Amino acid sequence: MNINEYQNYHETKAHTSAEFPYNTYLCSIPLDFPGVPLHWHDELELVVIKRGQGFVSVDFDKRLVHSGDIIIIPPRCLHAIEQDDTFKMEYENIIFKPDLLSSGANDLCMIQYIVPLLDGSLPIEYFLTPALGSFEALSNCIRQIDLVCADQTPGWQLAVKSSLFNFFFLLISERQKKTVSTSSNSKSLEKMKTVLKYVENHYTEKLTIDDMAELTYYSKSHFMKFFKAHMGTGFTEYLNDYRLTMAARLLKSSDESILMIAEASGFDNLSYFNRIFKRKYGAFGCEIKRMPSIRLSGGHFLLCRKGGMNFSAGKTERLILRGGCYKIILVCRKIGRKNQREKRDFYA
Repeated sequence: MNINEYQNYHETKAHTSAEFPYNTYLCSIPLDFPGVPLHWHDELELVVIKRGQGFVSVDFDKRLVHSGDIIIIPPRCLHAIEQDDTFKMEYENIIFKPDLLSSGANDLCMIQYIVPLLDGSLPIEYFLTPALGSFEALSNCIRQIDLVCADQTPGWQLAVKSSLFNFFFLLISERQKKTVSTSSNSKSLEKMKTVLKYVENHYTEKLTIDDMAELTYYSKSHFMKFFKAHMGTGFTEYLNDYRLTMAARLLKSSDESILMIAEASGFDNLSYFNRIFKRKYGAFGCEIKRMPSIRLSGGHFLLCRKGGMNFSAGKTERLILRGGCYKIILVCRKIGRKNQREKRDFYA
């Protein structure tokens, strides 16, 4: 849309008085009119859906709105309201000039918050629904405005301005919460990556919770809560599990003694290593080291042990087998266009 076309949609009629540039009125579609065609004006507008549903378009973003929803239409923003099929929609228009919220040329609130909010440099959500965290408080601001406008007791204009200021304060606070939350989540993720990478590179060394707290610039207690919240387990449990995984690999690939493997995996106490290793794998390290292993490849296998558990293996896996006779079934291997099933016995 070029500038000439845009100007054609300018609504120039006066919506408010000069003394107090604020107005509110109720409308109904289609009882009052079939819809509100595309237009823009210099005032700021709040559309509050009272009953029914319909369509509201803000800068060509057309959405279905329902009872209770609040739509913010900034000054000079193209907007329209339409009926949704046969549904009726009653809504309240709150319209005012932005100057209503200004106390002068050097007004800090106007310069730092209201103007950026209205010109889009401080982005906010224009369609407010009950899903928004502060929605009830925002709706309460509208209810307060309706009450004072209905009574118009002396000083009602002050109450209107107060509620409007509170309305925009809540909007800006909601945006800040999301910004802080997003930033906080991003920083937490980076810190967790740092911790896990540090464990990967230093698991063979002595690592303490104090070390990790210092690494993340947290207190000891805060680090413990932080790690468990993100990993679902305590740091010591995670570190032990990582070290045991590394130890299990060494047991089948190295000729070193159990003591040397335990130390190479970060354990300085053989008795403690043996105890938690058996808890995890169901056997001591020395037993695992003596167990035969086979590597299966080329298909999907099912291992059956008489009187024991069954195991499944993927296309290429090394399995550590405890004593007994196992039947290895090749479930699927493609030979040409046919699938072949094979069976053979293996003694461990």
